[in-house]
Amino acid sequence: MSTSKHQLPSTPWSAQSHWKPSWLSLCVLIPSLFLFGVGEGLLVNASLGSAPWAVLAQGISLKTGSNIGWGTLGISIIVMLGWIPLKQKPGLGTILNMTLIALGLGLTVHYLPIPESLTLRLLSIIFAIVLIGVCSSFYLTCKMGSGPRDGLMVGIFQNTGWKIGKIRICIEIIVCFLGWLLGGIIGIGTLLFAFGVGWVIQFCLSLMAKYY
Repeated sequence: MSTSKHQLPSTPWSAQSHWKPSWLSLCVLIPSLFLFGVGEGLLVNASLGSAPWAVLAQGISLKTGSNIGWGTLGISIIVMLGWIPLKQKPGLGTILNMTLIALGLGLTVHYLPIPESLTLRLLSIIFAIVLIGVCSSFYLTCKMGSGPRDGLMVGIFQNTGWKIGKIRICIEIIVCFLGWLLGGIIGIGTLLFAFGVGWVIQFCLSLMAKYY
């Protein structure tokens, strides 16, 4: 992907407006976000460490005595305030991000069995990282607004032109470190996610830029 453009690739499913999607945009956006949530659920079921943002939310809840859900909400609000100087705007994708990912996560955790062996748990984590990275690329190129955390990544990319993989890794490592300082629990799954998902996103976006 050419970083000189400082923009996400335009694809046949890219919408012309954050709030006025085409049918093709919705056909890509909705399953991408749901499967993103499935990937999050696979990480939870693997029980080898949560994603970095979940570690931060856990740390905040431990320090404040609040529910981890409130910690997650507070993080989302603060991150979205960081959108302002980065000139990011919410859209339909932002709303669907917060609903469909939660739906996919909840159904996966409830219905899919927890892997018993360490090998299966590690394979589940690797598959989840690839799934989340691929789905992130598809939903972001719908150009209908991103989730709070992805918006931070995209905003930095568009304002600096830095490689999106490096941006994502730096964000995840910083978040993971802060969560650990606050008492959040990290594991091998946390580290694999922090160092891996950014490169999957960058690879997928590079392919899209090349072929579209």
